[in-house]
Amino acid sequence: GGQVHHVPAFDRTAFLIETELLTDWFVPRIAGEELPGREVAEFRALWTDLFEQVDAGEKTLLLRDFHSPNIIWNEDATGIARVGLIDFQDAMIGSTAYDVASIVQDARVDVSPAMQKTLLDRYCAARTSQDGFDATAFRRAYAILAAQRATKILGIFVRLDRRDGKPGYLAHIPRLQAYLRESFSHPALAGLADWYDQHGILEAKIG
Repeated sequence: GGQVHHVPAFDRTAFLIETELLTDWFVPRIAGEELPGREVAEFRALWTDLFEQVDAGEKTLLLRDFHSPNIIWNEDATGIARVGLIDFQDAMIGSTAYDVASIVQDARVDVSPAMQKTLLDRYCAARTSQDGFDATAFRRAYAILAAQRATKILGIFVRLDRRDGKPGYLAHIPRLQAYLRESFSHPALAGLADWYDQHGILEAKIG
């Protein structure tokens, strides 16, 4: 009908709103109180620096919920048409690493470290044949965005329990904490890893 939809950018504001779900919901749950303003400011500063590193890289269309529950197998089709995708109404423009991190570190399905490495290596190998692909920058963006997604989802799952009465999501928290440990092995995340360690994020048990 001649209508035009402008896909928004996954900008710093959107990025920080998502990360702050951790300080808004997860941290008060494990600490029993809200964080002091200076600690929230430190958290924001760490993530802002990481966002700038990611934002300087290549960009594409992000489905943003590209994970197993939203991938539908159509056995009657052939080739790539067998793969159907749903739940992309919140699509944005951002780093090419975002959706890769979303599916490789699936929040609700166990993906072993070995399988994660296989999937990431396979993606990078496929992209290496394309002019201009920087594997080092991509892997850094992947580590940052995998950590960002796990951070966001920790907050969301606690919110689903506390606000919406859906405690079943808490069972996935240990998986997300394990994903964060893997992401924090990248040197770009050393400062953030220290902040999470100081606040007991990865050791917290919520039931």
